[in-house]
Amino acid sequence: MAAEEGKADAQLFQLLSGLLQQVEALTNQEEVELRSKIEALGLEVIKLPSKSTQHLDELEIAKELDKLSAKLDDVDEMISSAMAADPQVISLLSGTADVWMPVITASADERRNFTASIAEDNPETKGTSFN
Repeated sequence: MAAEEGKADAQLFQLLSGLLQQVEALTNQEEVELRSKIEALGLEVIKLPSKSTQHLDELEIAKELDKLSAKLDDVDEMISSAMAADPQVISLLSGTADVWMPVITASADERRNFTASIAEDNPETKGTSFN
């Protein structure tokens, strides 16, 4: 179950890296800051939570959710500024939305089912790691 979720995450970050490479190729500009933020977010996603003997109370959970929301706001701001700066980014994101939108808006169960259906549709990806 966790392995399937990891594959979905890897696919998402592979897609984001590919989109960034396309944007860089179209603009002839290296997006160092955006690349580093995507990589950092990718590492954050795969990071295992520490083995704590204490359970988080509602206040601690709320604080953690606030931190994650702030990170998502940063990503949203980066995407918005990239879209405002270059109309080709809008075209690229719109043209590929059917690929990335279901992955980022899905629940964990939906993402697992999505990953399973991709593997069933494409026999070449069975047993393939995206790391």
